[in-house]
Amino acid sequence: MFIIDRFENDWVIVEFDRKTFNLPRSIFPAGAKEGDVINIKIIVDKKATTSRKKSIKDLADSLFED
Repeated sequence: MFIIDRFENDWVIVEFDRKTFNLPRSIFPAGAKEGDVINIKIIVDKKATTSRKKSIKDLADSLFED
């Protein structure tokens, strides 16, 4: 269970399993408030990952040409 502990400027301090995490306020809905329980879902974006890896490989190949 993730709980909004407090707001600090552009950050939301979220508690989970007795640990706190700073998350950007911009990813929270406007009505979020201290004490609210939030759900967080993490999804791997395979298309973006593949694209990023290709860009890095292309850059490395161009820098280290024989």
